[in-house]
Amino acid sequence: MLACLAALLSDICISTSAAPTYLPAHHFETEDPTGKVREFNLIDGGVAANNPTLIAMGEVTKQIMRENPDFFPIKPMDYGRYLVISLGTGSAKSEEKYNAVEAAKWGVLGWLTPLVDVFTQASADMVDFHLKVVFQALHSEKNYLRIQEDALDGALSSVDIATNQNLEDLVKVGEYLLKKPVSNDIRPFVKLPSEEKHLRDARSPHGHLNIPKHLRDARSPHGHLNIPKHLRDFSLYN
Repeated sequence: MLACLAALLSDICISTSAAPTYLPAHHFETEDPTGKVREFNLIDGGVAANNPTLIAMGEVTKQIMRENPDFFPIKPMDYGRYLVISLGTGSAKSEEKYNAVEAAKWGVLGWLTPLVDVFTQASADMVDFHLKVVFQALHSEKNYLRIQEDALDGALSSVDIATNQNLEDLVKVGEYLLKKPVSNDIRPFVKLPSEEKHLRDARSPHGHLNIPKHLRDARSPHGHLNIPKHLRDFSLYN
């Protein structure tokens, strides 16, 4: 475990960007304090988890099970207490590129590109579909938000065009997304974590100095009465 933590950020970034056929696989080594060396040969994790939301939730669950003091001791599978925002990196506009008559004639090489498209897009969509159903089943659908632009075309949908013009155009796509109605749903995801941090700081013997009085009162046995319900539901004080 220590050897994993000793990895350089540069090695991690190069590895997670090593998309097959676009960039080469990356090799590096780490060494723990005892001198034990561990070797890594890595490619883009999107091959296994193009939408890593479930993995992120799994990591949080793991920390709760380990009773990490940074996490409130809720039940590990109590997803109704999670607040999840999933940001996609955009995908190409869905088009009917293929049909069964053409596919029947494909060999190994003919299937290569279509399979990559299917696997990457399908895996991301299935994670989104699964989490939407889970949060709806827990009556907590407002706790999960997926933001994804799925109508990119031309250079915008390419993985390897890093010109200044294309990067500027991608920024415009992001600005356009912020103007869509879904952007209104982002507000709780910005407000609640900030308020939660204030409440966590209020528990610290040193954290009260910059905490608003109504939140500092939460430290008293009766202070929680003045905390709005939506804060109590997402805080340590419920």
